[in-house]
Amino acid sequence: MTDTLLFYFKLGWAHIVSFDALDHQLFLLALVLPWSLSEFKKVLLLVTAFTLGHCMTLALSGTGQVRISPELVEFLIPLSIFITALSQFLFRQNAQSFISLFSMAGIFGLVHGLGFANTLRMMLGKEDSLLIPLTGFNLGVEAGQVMVVALILGLKYLLTTFFQEAEIWFNRLILFAVGVGSISLMWQRIPSGLIF
Repeated sequence: MTDTLLFYFKLGWAHIVSFDALDHQLFLLALVLPWSLSEFKKVLLLVTAFTLGHCMTLALSGTGQVRISPELVEFLIPLSIFITALSQFLFRQNAQSFISLFSMAGIFGLVHGLGFANTLRMMLGKEDSLLIPLTGFNLGVEAGQVMVVALILGLKYLLTTFFQEAEIWFNRLILFAVGVGSISLMWQRIPSGLIF
């Protein structure tokens, strides 16, 4: 049981921190960049909402209850990055926008969970129970996300400590770059049924 939990924890961790996880990392960057290190608790709530959404689709997919075209999911993932970057670029943070952002993180977690669902479903087919593998995987995802978020906010803190006046422009420049990058990814992944 412990070996299975650890195996899936490492898999979840790699799903976030590996070089193949650029989509996930760009989403996290867009989601948390406008926040500061002093707001780490709020940021953790956002990341946890994303993980919960991710967990739900992995569980539903693992049991065969949800199946969506991988081609469509691969398009929706950069679309979720673009929408997140755009909303963070355009709107200031307040209590109401935090609730909207929390909801958005959860919904987009559902989409991102579908991106790994097929691979995980094949792996889970060998397991007697889904509880331990899904728990291990999602704990690994959450731990990886916390590490990535801490890195993003830590680097931002260092940069803005030296260039305090530039924080707003720094955020906007990075969010703009993430938005442009996500448009490029969407263009590469347009589902064949959407091309006229």
